[in-house]
Amino acid sequence: MRGRPKKSELTRREQLRHAKRAQRIRQRSANVVEVQLALPGGVAAKLAAARRAPRFVQQLDDALDRLVVRLADYPQLKELAWNRIDEFIPASDAFKLYERNWRLLDPRTLEDRERALIERLKAEFGSGEINA
Repeated sequence: MRGRPKKSELTRREQLRHAKRAQRIRQRSANVVEVQLALPGGVAAKLAAARRAPRFVQQLDDALDRLVVRLADYPQLKELAWNRIDEFIPASDAFKLYERNWRLLDPRTLEDRERALIERLKAEFGSGEINA
């Protein structure tokens, strides 16, 4: 008999299926989600190299915070986007919503966090201005 002695009554295929299932359960309990992306080769290679860098997840999260806005975090923006079902919208869309509906906002009741978002969006997408 060749190879290691068999320690389980399960076939190798069943052992692998059980191991993958256990891994999915561990990931779910740790709130880890696997995402598949179709990216150009160069971008995929950079992403694969970057994921080995220390603090990669934190830096990726920071970059995503600049690219997308979570509607629930900004009360007046959430009101402007009342007809959207997405939790996140692109930052450029958030700026367009503010700009298009500026007359509906009450600047006196803006929270500091939302005011800071508007200033960041103005600097990034509006050359420092909102065309109201």
